[in-house]
Amino acid sequence: MNIFARVFAGVALSAVVAGTASAQSWDMPTPYPDATFHTVNIAQFADAVREATGGTLDITVHSAGSLIKHPEIKRTVRSGVVPIGEVLISLHANENPIYGLDSVPFLATSYEDARRLYAAQRPALEEALAEEGLTLLFSVPWPPQGIYAGQELDSIEDLRGLRFRTYNPGTARIAELSGATPVQVEVADLPTAFATGRVEATITSPSTGVNSTFWDFVSHYHDTQAWLPRNMVVVNTAAFEALDPGVRAALLEAAAAAEARGWEMSAADTEAATKTLADNGMTIVTPSEGLSTGFQEIGARIADEWAASAGEAGTAVLDAYRAN
Repeated sequence: MNIFARVFAGVALSAVVAGTASAQSWDMPTPYPDATFHTVNIAQFADAVREATGGTLDITVHSAGSLIKHPEIKRTVRSGVVPIGEVLISLHANENPIYGLDSVPFLATSYEDARRLYAAQRPALEEALAEEGLTLLFSVPWPPQGIYAGQELDSIEDLRGLRFRTYNPGTARIAELSGATPVQVEVADLPTAFATGRVEATITSPSTGVNSTFWDFVSHYHDTQAWLPRNMVVVNTAAFEALDPGVRAALLEAAAAAEARGWEMSAADTEAATKTLADNGMTIVTPSEGLSTGFQEIGARIADEWAASAGEAGTAVLDAYRAN
């Protein structure tokens, strides 16, 4: 049985949309390996839903892009191929500027700031998703982003010409403005990309570095705390609304718990993962003034570009964030 036939068989989405109140089995694609705290949190979320509904809603998590590759997850949830999935929000910034706000560099550089940004962004984010037939269940941040490289970077000029891994329009713009060469690579392929020289530097979280054992390929982690990008878990709205009211309530309750737990896990993971990088021989670099200044200049430019692209609605979100 091919993958889409199997998904349809497992999900039985047509029965869900028709409003059948019988037990449902949902396949949930996620992009990251089992050990990643996002995936651990989602597995707990699925267990909580199963327990709360007495098995009426049984969510099977397919991690590491094993069912559907990351760039296709939102589209397949929207089209009903699967009813639920997890994505990095900023991966879809080219579809709508609101999806890129959490990855504007040096806009929110702490968990406190990231919470305020999420609160300001959420109404516009939910509106954008609703237009695609999607409902936001919860959103959890990655640890603050830093730069991995094979040597210490003292300034933005040191990035010039380096093959720099990108994963969304924001990181591609950073590569462009710093003079690096952008190379789009999924997280699961990063070890091979580093080993073969296809990638020489990347900006990502300490947890990703630990999960992918970056110390086998690069020597330095620059703790730039550039931004806290978030993942989101979305559900097909038609499938969600067709669930029995009690099941919907249980799903929302489990989602709220997963969001609160996920933020706590992210903060704990930041501390633990940074220590693990150091314990495995990686040099943890506090960015130099020159590197920090260079990134702040790039961040200010990207923020201005984001506001211009997002129009009045985007400006209102930024104003709400800055006012609080």
